[in-house]
Amino acid sequence: MERVGYYNGEIAPLEELKVPFLDRVSFYGDGVYDATMARNGVMLYIDDHLDRFFNSMRIMRFEPNFTRQGLQAELQRVLDLAEAGDMFVYWQVTRGTAARKHEFPAVAPNLWIMVVPLPFADLTKTVDAVSFEDKRFGYCNVKTLNLMPNVLAAQNAAEHGGQEAVFVRDGFVTESAHSNIHILKGGTLVTHPADEHILPGIARKHLIAMCGQLGIPVQERLYTLDELKAADEVLISASSTFAIRVAHVDGQPVGGKDLPTYTRLRDALQAEFEAYIAANAR
Repeated sequence: MERVGYYNGEIAPLEELKVPFLDRVSFYGDGVYDATMARNGVMLYIDDHLDRFFNSMRIMRFEPNFTRQGLQAELQRVLDLAEAGDMFVYWQVTRGTAARKHEFPAVAPNLWIMVVPLPFADLTKTVDAVSFEDKRFGYCNVKTLNLMPNVLAAQNAAEHGGQEAVFVRDGFVTESAHSNIHILKGGTLVTHPADEHILPGIARKHLIAMCGQLGIPVQERLYTLDELKAADEVLISASSTFAIRVAHVDGQPVGGKDLPTYTRLRDALQAEFEAYIAANAR
């Protein structure tokens, strides 16, 4: 199958799979999720993603009816049914199927998995971004299914010719609609602290670690949209991009002033990815 869906053990082509009307995701977005990329059956940095997923469940008070090892096995089972190549592997848990009522129902949670083709980004290219007021709630560090502000931000970016949004809260840049965002200034990587206002991105984690390996200083601090626009480089990181340059923000040219540092980071992250895939080849 090219596009594979899974719901509580039932596997079918994604477009054919059906879920119950009373799944709490329909009324409350009552669930958490995670996702990674895969190449030729190898899920990228899966331990990091499972760590984050189980932490999201803990914070949102989910009681899973599966183990970490069991979940990883199910993810691999679905991935193995998909065609070889580059794939997006997505999974979520919802609080169960029950009559609409705000309080937690005494039912088992529902596990969803989706595997679809998706190429990795071409890191030799750039993207454009558009700023957007960050009105999200105080659990941005959890990958919940409550993504309407992200949807609005992404749509606004698309309507203004951008491929990504830049969230700004109280004058400070937080993250993007579906990635983390960082700047290079004076040879230092600056990134928003990993607090409740941003998702602790796995690509962000590997970016910071790679800076340590390359001797590039890192500052986890608040920075403004004006600082971002004046930075030497602006980078976004996600599972499919690692670290890709931003060329314009709000139609204004940004970055392009420290390509040597960016190139060192980009090439090192690409090499780390390739080594991981080779070491875990099936």
